[in-house]
Amino acid sequence: MSYEVNFTTVSTEGLESSPVASALAGLRANEARYFANKYDHTFTVEPAGEAQELIDYVSGILKQERDIVIESEPLEATEFTVDGIRWTYVFYRSGLSVNVLYTLADSGKRAVGFKLAEGMDVPAELASRFKFARQRSKLAGTIRGSYFVIKGTY
Repeated sequence: MSYEVNFTTVSTEGLESSPVASALAGLRANEARYFANKYDHTFTVEPAGEAQELIDYVSGILKQERDIVIESEPLEATEFTVDGIRWTYVFYRSGLSVNVLYTLADSGKRAVGFKLAEGMDVPAELASRFKFARQRSKLAGTIRGSYFVIKGTY
């Protein structure tokens, strides 16, 4: 059952099993606000059990591009297309959010982004590979993020 993320009233619905559920909910709400303001898009997520194809898509890109396997359990995922860009998100129990930005036009941007909810440690599978920049969010507190450019075609 899908869940429409509300960024005015942040809810931990679907994320309760995370040790940083409140911060992860804030991170998810921050993403919802971004897409509402920039693209007039409603950010809706599905439980991981209903979104295995999306989780496999993200996992496949991570594995093929950088030999990365996320150890944490996925809790939710979503995919949508706005302005010719396919966005796929997976939110993990640890507090990690992974998104794939994939421009459908051949010459567009394609990247994988990582965001860490406040209070979580950098996952071991990412720690030695990426530096994380910090940003402040009214909804999510301090968000640490990093990314890499996708080279292949998916």
